[in-house]
Amino acid sequence: MKLFGIILTVFILSCFSINVMAKKQAEIPEYTVEGLKLVPNTKEIALVWAEPGADLAQYKRVYLVEPYVAFKKNWQRDQNRGSMRVKGSDMERIKTKVRNLFMEVFTEELENGGYELATERAEDVLIVKPAIIDLDVNAPDIRTAGRTETYARSAGAMTLYMELYDSETDDLIAKAMDGKAERDYGYMQWQTGPANRAAARRMMQPWAKALREGLDEARSSNSQAD
Repeated sequence: MKLFGIILTVFILSCFSINVMAKKQAEIPEYTVEGLKLVPNTKEIALVWAEPGADLAQYKRVYLVEPYVAFKKNWQRDQNRGSMRVKGSDMERIKTKVRNLFMEVFTEELENGGYELATERAEDVLIVKPAIIDLDVNAPDIRTAGRTETYARSAGAMTLYMELYDSETDDLIAKAMDGKAERDYGYMQWQTGPANRAAARRMMQPWAKALREGLDEARSSNSQAD
């Protein structure tokens, strides 16, 4: 995943932010450097590019790679401006929790949809390489010697970047990018570890559903063609 992280960084630096792209649709590239074409009118995921003519119907199993996780730029510095002291170990612990939750949410959605999770390459296996970037936890539940309470108007935000590959050819079939933010309560609210986890799950579930529905749609179209 170190190589994927480097590639991801280059990709992000070459892209507009989700907010900018939402405002300037004309500036969104129709084709990526790999030749993937922009898919119009996607629902749960803001930006999707796919290989023209790509058929996901052949994939019955999914090889879900653990996601690369990166915090929003200067997140630790911004958190430590007040009385809070977020350490590197706190960040690693949070990233591990996000990574594990992502695997849990996507595994549940795919398995409930009838898809088997694979651990090796095969003709019917789709490789999914995800990343959670711009992770912004507004009130992190960090480990301190005494009791602390943290408050925020919203739990935070995160962005998904995901690539889909054919497991036998390593052909890049599609890539997607979408940002999610937990709703603003309009007032300060106590944020706990369980509350942050629940908020993260709410942000991740639409992504997992979109992947599963994309596979379902391909399978349904293939059945109708037969």
